[in-house]
Amino acid sequence: MKKVIINTKNKISIENIEGFVKRRVTKFGNSAKVDCPKEFLGKEVYLVIVKNESN
Repeated sequence: MKKVIINTKNKISIENIEGFVKRRVTKFGNSAKVDCPKEFLGKEVYLVIVKNESN
């Protein structure tokens, strides 16, 4: 699996948001996954990674 480059920013502005869900990333073999409702299948989505405030 190729390494994904993450753009580090402090603010993001997105228009025409249909909704959002908050999920936890879980282990999936040698990779990771985020569960997403079936209603979003085939749609373009953005995954926003936030800093963990509890550490």
